[in-house]
Order: sequence, then structure tokens, then C-alpha cells
Amino acid sequence: MKRSIPSQVLLYIMLAVTAIVVLFPLYQAVITSLASEADVSNYPPKILPTNFRLENFVEALNTAPILRYLLNSIIQASLVTLSHLILASLAAYAFAFIEFRFKQFFFLVFLSTMMIPWEATIIPNYMTIVNDLRLKDNFIGLTLPYLATAFGTFMLRQFFMSIPRDLYDAAVIDGCGRIRFLLTIAVPLARPALGTLAVFSFLQTYNQYLWPLLVTNDKNMRTVQIGLALLQDQERFLWNIVMAGVVMILLPTFILFIAGNRQLIRGLTAGAVKG
Repeated sequence: MKRSIPSQVLLYIMLAVTAIVVLFPLYQAVITSLASEADVSNYPPKILPTNFRLENFVEALNTAPILRYLLNSIIQASLVTLSHLILASLAAYAFAFIEFRFKQFFFLVFLSTMMIPWEATIIPNYMTIVNDLRLKDNFIGLTLPYLATAFGTFMLRQFFMSIPRDLYDAAVIDGCGRIRFLLTIAVPLARPALGTLAVFSFLQTYNQYLWPLLVTNDKNMRTVQIGLALLQDQERFLWNIVMAGVVMILLPTFILFIAGNRQLIRGLTAGAVKG
């Protein structure tokens, strides 16, 4: 049904207001990262700084090893993302195509883990990783509690169930094994859902703060969220230096979002019909 002109105008106004509310903090962070200390302390604040200072980024790099923290976070997030893609694909394939006893029961038990607050597992995880396995200050300790995902399994299972069962039966009749069907048919068809899971898993892990804080004492193993605290001067809070570090830390997430935007949108809507 075609919308009337007033309703279209109202819709665009609401979209513009929402865009301003969402983008203004990002704009403020970028502008502050390029401003001098005098511009930051001005009241009322200026829309644009008097002088653009790229030296803020150099000073941020000299204050804390931001590049090292970026590398640590990217390695941690990449390992978790790769594990999510592999394990969630295998589990979702089993729940969607393979018949075994109590399948629905095990699937519900699997999903029930999503209702357990992460805070309830942090002490057992810490005692296991640090006290029992002695995995402090390494990437195994950073990633081990997050290698599996119930959410990713559920999302991929729903997508796999949208694949016609006749296609699976025909492939089996033609001699196609389960692993071959997964790798050559199911996974290529599930690229939108896999792309969505990859973006979600990477961003979720990249933004972690508490767990890396608990399992890392070596400054060379710190991640970016912890490294931001090192940009704060003990005597004064230099917002321009802190925001310069924030902008550098945001760059990988922007690149990932731009690269996976289409897959993210397709994956969020794919496989949502059949349950």
C-alpha cells in the first residue's frame, strides 16, 4: 500500500532524528580526538575544534601500547569467531538433519544455557582456567570459555531447517555423505547466517572487558578495553588523548561492519520462517 506524503515526511523525520541520536556520540568522539586540550575544555563546546591535532593519536600511541592491545583483541576475537563458525555449524547440522533419540530434549537443554547469566559462570571459569589449568596470560585462557555458542547453534539450525528436506534425501540417495553434504551444500547455502554469526561473535568478543581483566596480568596480553584505562593521566583526564585511542580501537569494528553489512542483513532475515 502506498503511503501518503505526510506519513512519508513523518517517517523520514523519525529516521533523521534516530540517525542523529545514534551518530552524534561517534561524531563527538572523532571531533574530540582531533581537538586540543583548550578546545575540549571550552564551554559551551564548539561544533568543530579550532585546530585539528593529529598529534593526539601519536601521543595516545606513546602513552600506551595501543597497537599491541589491538593485536591481542583481534587474535582473541578471531579465534573465538572461528571456533563459533565450526562448532555451531556441526551442532546445528546434527540438530537439523540427523535423527537420534531425545534430539528435541537435548536441543532444549542446549538452548537453556542461554538463560544462565554470564556472571554466574565467571567464578567456576576463573577457578578452572587459572587455578586448575594454569592458563593465565595466554590466548587459550582468554578464549577457552567462549569457544561454543548456543545462540549461533540456534541461528544456524533454523537456517538449515529452511533447506528442503528433499534436497538432503536426494543427496543421500546419490551417495553424498553427511560431512560432504555439510561442506558442499549446507555451508555454502548458509553463508548469510555464517556471516551474521561471524560479525556478532567477533564484536561480542572484541568488546570484552571483565574476563580479560581477570585472566591477564602481563601488560603484553592486555586487550583494548583494558588498555583504554592506561590512557588516563593520574593528575588530569585528557579527553582528547582518550578519544584518540577510542577512535583507533573502533576502526576494526567499522571495517568489519562495512565488509559484512550485506551478509549481516541477509543473515538476520534468512531462515526465520520455519522453526
